[in-house]
Amino acid sequence: MIRNNNRLPDNLPQLQNLIKRDPESYKDDFLQQYRQYQSNLKIFQLNPSEFSDSFGSLVMFLAQVSHCYTEELKDFPQELINLLHSQRANMNSLVRVTVCQALMLLKNKNLIEAIPVLELFFILLKCQDKNLRKILYNYIVQDVKNTNQKAKNQKLNTKLQNFMYSMLKDNNATAAKLSLDVMVDLYRRNVWKDAKTVNVISTACFSKVTKVLVAAIKFFTGLNEDDEDKDKDSDSDDNDNERVKKKSSTQVLLSHRVGKKTRKRQKKMEKALSVIKKNKKKTKADYFNFSAIHLLNDPQDFAEKLFKQLENCTERFEVKLMMIDLISRLVGIHQLMLLNFYPYIQRYLQPHQRDVTNLLTYAAQSSHDLVPPDTIDPLIRTIANNFITERNSGEAMAVGLNSVREICSRCPLAISEDLVRDLVLYKKHKNKSVMMSARSLIGLFREKNPELLHKRDRGRPTEAMQEIEKLEYGKSYARDYIPGAEILTAEEAARKKKSKGKNKKKEQAETNSDDSDNEDESDQEGNNLSTVAMITMITFYYSSQLTESWIISDSENENDDDDNNTDNDSDDDKDEDLNEG
Repeated sequence: MIRNNNRLPDNLPQLQNLIKRDPESYKDDFLQQYRQYQSNLKIFQLNPSEFSDSFGSLVMFLAQVSHCYTEELKDFPQELINLLHSQRANMNSLVRVTVCQALMLLKNKNLIEAIPVLELFFILLKCQDKNLRKILYNYIVQDVKNTNQKAKNQKLNTKLQNFMYSMLKDNNATAAKLSLDVMVDLYRRNVWKDAKTVNVISTACFSKVTKVLVAAIKFFTGLNEDDEDKDKDSDSDDNDNERVKKKSSTQVLLSHRVGKKTRKRQKKMEKALSVIKKNKKKTKADYFNFSAIHLLNDPQDFAEKLFKQLENCTERFEVKLMMIDLISRLVGIHQLMLLNFYPYIQRYLQPHQRDVTNLLTYAAQSSHDLVPPDTIDPLIRTIANNFITERNSGEAMAVGLNSVREICSRCPLAISEDLVRDLVLYKKHKNKSVMMSARSLIGLFREKNPELLHKRDRGRPTEAMQEIEKLEYGKSYARDYIPGAEILTAEEAARKKKSKGKNKKKEQAETNSDDSDNEDESDQEGNNLSTVAMITMITFYYSSQLTESWIISDSENENDDDDNNTDNDSDDDKDEDLNEG
């Protein structure tokens, strides 16, 4: 029995493996498959909506071995591009994905230029195929990142940015949104972090498509789309969330490993992981593109156009709020003159207004010292009249006082003396938050403009208060010295004086130690001399004693000898006497 799956013409993976090892030996088999591909291509073009497994397999086979037969397959990449251009809307989704993957493989092997392929992929983003759009999006971002990894490819970047600029104006909302997402993703990956990218993204803020408009504003304000997602869980899930907050993702995964694997436990684990991820996002700091706002070519013109669009906007309130946020940041960072913006935001400053705390924040961050005080004074009076009154709650009054303080810290001349003294009277309010807010307002004006405060609220005069100059609109206070530097100078002088005193004490201690060493040396020399003298005296004494002992012994010996001699003489005399007798 013959096994058909071992025949080379039908077993494309095996033939592909053999061709990569020895291309010349299997060239005839390759040409046979290439002729079969050409015939299947013509058949597929007659009915592109029908799925053809053989055509897709042949396309991937030729893409895999294309580097082995570059001359024979020189027209193969262009054939695939033309096929996608002409039949992209009617083509079967599975075959379309296969052809796109074959083009990716050819691009990775440098058998085709990057620009035609990437431009084609941007056009294919218009297709109603979610899986294809996801594959193309990931490939475009990764390919551009890899291309610019070692060095910036300015030619590729410029052409793609120009092409994306045209895609943002496309009528297809999906393609425009994905093109914008690609640019934002590449900016955040530090691949396209230049002024041209930022200004191309800024054009999307005027798009008629709400999704594109919101995505562009979120890029500048630093909001993530995931943060805007609402919880779909019911009230019964709150207890589960409280229990999950105390666990980490590792603990949840480890607990799931123990026990029987069921669908219910799998869903419970996924839900717990999503709650943990959501809690991490709450604690994560906001991402804000300071550099993106600074890279705008003409922020004044951009803010004016955006404000004009805001006045005529018919979008929901959340979108308007995002536009107000972006305009206020532009005005505050670049110190723009957009005088009509303050009366516009003034109409929303009511305690019952939704998201009123955000609106008060936007009013504060749009204030700066170059705005005429007459423009911001009505804004402050509106906050004082609507929030800082006894008919409101303590929280509303505290929010109003804090908002006035923040606005006055940026524009101190925008408030009158009477209003300041009225607001300061809340320093003895029974509500603690109101009392602390009023005291913080007093502390601000002690630094900025003490003349607006009553004499009893100015505090004790200090050296810093003497340096405060009278505020005037448009006047810049340039100093030729650093305030407070004299303290550093005094501290430095004291430190040097202290170090000198330490050095003197050290030198004196060294001198004393040298004197004591000399005294010790002299004492030691005296001791040595006395020791030598004593040794000499002892030696002399013992030597004299020995000498005396030697003399005495010698004298005794002589006496003994004399006695012996006398004895001998007496004996001799006796002998002589005997002889005589």
